[in-house]
Order: sequence, then structure tokens, then C-alpha cells
Amino acid sequence: MTIVVYIIIGLVGIGVGILLANTILKKNLEQRSIAVLKEAEEKAEIIKKEKMLQAKEKFLQLKGEHEKQVQERNNKVMQAENKIKQKEQILNQKVEELQKKSNEFLTAKENLNKQVEKLQLRQQEVEKAYKESVTKLEQIAGLSAEEAKAQLVETLTEEARDEAMSKIMDIVEEAKLTANQQAKKIVIESIQRTATENAIENTVSVFNLESEEVKGRIIGREGRNIRTLENLTGVEVIIDDSPDAILLSCFDPVRREIARLSLHKLVTDGRIHPARIEEVVAKTKKQIEQEVIETGKRTCIDLGIMNLHPELIRIVGKMKYRSSYGQNLLQHSREVANLCATMASELGLNPKIAKRAGLLHDIGKVPDNEPELPHAIHGMKLAEKYKEKPEVCNAIGAHHDEIEMESLYAPIVQVCDAISGARPGARREVVEAYINRLNKLEEMAMSYNGVVKTYAIQAGRELRVIVSAEKVSDAEANQISMDLSKRIQSEMVFPGMIKVTVIRETRSVNYAK
Repeated sequence: MTIVVYIIIGLVGIGVGILLANTILKKNLEQRSIAVLKEAEEKAEIIKKEKMLQAKEKFLQLKGEHEKQVQERNNKVMQAENKIKQKEQILNQKVEELQKKSNEFLTAKENLNKQVEKLQLRQQEVEKAYKESVTKLEQIAGLSAEEAKAQLVETLTEEARDEAMSKIMDIVEEAKLTANQQAKKIVIESIQRTATENAIENTVSVFNLESEEVKGRIIGREGRNIRTLENLTGVEVIIDDSPDAILLSCFDPVRREIARLSLHKLVTDGRIHPARIEEVVAKTKKQIEQEVIETGKRTCIDLGIMNLHPELIRIVGKMKYRSSYGQNLLQHSREVANLCATMASELGLNPKIAKRAGLLHDIGKVPDNEPELPHAIHGMKLAEKYKEKPEVCNAIGAHHDEIEMESLYAPIVQVCDAISGARPGARREVVEAYINRLNKLEEMAMSYNGVVKTYAIQAGRELRVIVSAEKVSDAEANQISMDLSKRIQSEMVFPGMIKVTVIRETRSVNYAK
């Protein structure tokens, strides 16, 4: 019982202690909160006073800056007003000066009007005096003013014409001298810069044999093998006493080459009979045709000529097996192409067009058929057919003067063709026969009445006949040209064509003493 009482008393004591402690804590907290509030109020008052002071200082600072800006604006306004006043003064001065000048101008205008009136009166007097003097001169001279003016104009015109003709002649002579010098320079440089080769072509090919026994096999029984070969190739096979050799004769180098290659294959193979000959000749023809195309392509690539029609490429390749006076036609055309390019470059023309025209200028010499047209005209028609440029076509057709030259490329091709054919070693022709042929041409022309002079030019391709205008009329000159061309055709043997030109001119000559 006693323990329970003590526990209760203890618990009561603990509770009373807790209450007292709470009461004391609350009083302490209240005192501390009052102190904190009071301290906060004091700090707030201090901060408020500081902010007020800062605000006043900022205000005073802004006020000072504003007043300064206002002062600066006022100064600028004052300066602007001063400038405006100065300008007004200047304008006023200029207005006064303009007024003075205007008054002076009006005064000068009045004086000028007076002078003009005086001049008009003076002009009327002069015109009147001029008319009187003209009338007196007409009476003295017996001519009207218009007639005298016409005579004076005619005299001055004649003097100007004479002087102009004299100057024109001087200019023409100077131009001829300069042109000749420049032309010689260009031709010499073109020749020097182009490599050349000598003629090596013949009309006969020699086929060498290993032994005489092969000849009998080539001839065949009763000559059937050789007849078959000749019929298939169009080549004459000459088997004579020459040891270990057979001659193949034909004007067409392509046929000779086909026959030579066919013989080589037959002899190498050993089987020689008509059927085998037909087979080998057919294969050789295809091979030669392919070689022709490859040669044409290679030539165009070497010369830098592009976009050439395949048929023209084939014709260019065929030139390898053609010759003119012993000069290989392909080598000649390549040489002319290079010369044309060089000369065109020197003259400021397009070297590609010139080179193209130079390569194609003799394509008329290798036709698939034999036309009656001259080779230059036939070549021009081929070029036109395969859509070559007009300059190229004209250069091809005009390089032997069959047609009129229409561009500068035509004379270039003509000159380069002559250079290539005329250089030493280019073509083979017996000199004596060549000279005799030219002499015979000139003598034949001199046999006609009225002929004064004759000239065989262009390596005998043209004959120029000069007749006397007093002895031969135009109709007779035409008749001489026709008769002479027929006589040459019937009495002489010559390659290509010979152009006969009869020249009849009338000259009026007077001498000033």
C-alpha cells in the first residue's frame, strides 16, 4: 500500500514539474521574441534610412545628368540658330548679287538687241552689194552663178579624183610589196615546219619466191591457177625468166596488194588450186578493207581530225594504196593537211578546218567507180554528200580552179597542194619527158594565128595562151581554146587534165608629157 502511494506521489510530482517547466519556457520564449522583434524593427529603421539616402543621392545624380543634357541641347540649338542666321545673311547677300546681275543682264540684253538690229541692217546691205557684184560678174563673164559653180565643182572633182587615184596606186603598190613579203615568209615557215618524205610507189609489185618450183604450182595445170588469180584480182601476173620472182602489174595498188597477199598466203599454205584461190582472195579482200578503215581512223587520230563520216574515213584509208606521179596519195594528203594547218595559224584562221580540207582535198582520186568529173569536183561532191562544212567543200573543189574560191581556205589548200607536189623528191617523172611535154604544149599553141605568148604552168596542168586583140576576136579566141584542147587530147599523152585558157585583152595606153 505504501509503494502505491509513493508511485502516485511520484507521478504527481513529475506532472507538476513538467507544467512548471512549460510555464518557464513560454515566459523565456516570449521575452526572446520580444527582443528579436525589437531588434528587427531597429534594423529595419536603419535600412529604411539608408535606402532613403541612396534614393536621394540617385535622384540628385539623375537630376544633374538631366540638367547637363538639357544644357547641351540648348547649346546645340543655339549653335544651329547661329548657323541659320549666318546662312540667312549669306542668302541675303546672294539675292542682292543676283538682283545686281539681273539688272546688268537686262542692260546687256538691251544693248545686244541694239547690236543685232545694226547687224541685220548691215547684213541686208552686204546681201544687196553681193547681189549687185554677182550680177556684174555674170555680165562680165557671160555665165550664170549656177554654171560657174558647176564648173568649179567639176574642176575640183577631177583634181580630187586624180589625187585619189595616185594615192590608191601608191597604196596598192605598197600593199603588193608587203603582201608578197608576208606570203613568202608564211610559205617558207610552213615548208620548214612540215616533215616530208620521198616518193616510193610503183605500178609493179615484185613477189619473191623461195624456189623456181613454186612457179609451176602457181601457174597450175594449163594455167588455170594463174587465170583464176588474174580474174579474181584484176591483176596481170607476169612470170618470165626472172629468177625466184613474179611481177604483179596493175595501175590499182589495192588490187596489187590483194594479189600479193593472196599469193603469199597460198605459197605459205602450199595448197594452190582454183577453189582455194577464191577462198584466199575473198579473205584477203576483207582483210584489206579492214586495213583501209584502220588506216583511215589512225590517220584521223594522228592529225586530230574528229567526227569524220565513216565513208570518208574509208576513202582516206584507200589513199594509202594510191599514188600520183609516184607520190603516195595518203602521205601527200597528210603533208598538205599539216601545211594547211601551219599556214592557217599564221594567217589567223581556224587550223582545224584547214587541216580537214587539206586531208580531204584529193578524195576524188580514189572513187569506188570511175566518174567522168575532174577529181576536185568529184571530191567536193563527196564532201557535200557526207555533210562537210561549206568551207571544206569549196576548198576541195577549187584547189585546181575548177570552181570559184569562196573562202580563204581554198587558196591555202591550193598553195599547200602545189608545195607538196612541187618539192624535190616528192614525185617521179622523167625530166626530159616532162620538159618535152611542156615544150610541145607551148609549140602547139604557138602554131595558131594571132597567138602572142604561151605559158605551160602548174606542172603542165594548165596552158595559158595570150592572143593579140587586134588579130583575134572574142569568138575566135573561144574557137582557139576549143580546137587546142581537142588537139592536145588527141595528140598527147598526159596524166589528169590540162586546162586551156585563152586570154584576149584590150589595153588603152597614153603618155603624159
